[in-house]
Amino acid sequence: MYSKKVMEHFNNPRNVGEMKDADGIGKVGNPRCGDVMWLYIKVEKKEGKELIKDVKFKTFGCVAAIATSSAVTELVKGKEVNVIEKLTKDNVVDILEGLPPIKVHCSILAIEALHAAIKDYKEKSKT
Repeated sequence: MYSKKVMEHFNNPRNVGEMKDADGIGKVGNPRCGDVMWLYIKVEKKEGKELIKDVKFKTFGCVAAIATSSAVTELVKGKEVNVIEKLTKDNVVDILEGLPPIKVHCSILAIEALHAAIKDYKEKSKT
């Protein structure tokens, strides 16, 4: 049912936890399945670029929800904000070597949490 990569991220999730001094926080949920995700980002401005210095997540949900959250954190750490804004659910599914069709919505939630955290960061950094 699940790929080895999905099970690896579920059994050993990366970057789990809260970030008290986050520059951006994204919270999303799917009432239909009950999954809720929080994604925290810390941004570093370096040489005119905005880089994701640190990223953490907390997820209440199924195997796929936890695995996609973990995978997203690995996809974005150290990357430029303007590059990761373009990530899609397909990028998450690819890094996990596939998801069952009924669980693809988890990859959408993970990307939505990322985009919400970036939006929160951008709104906060305007001031």
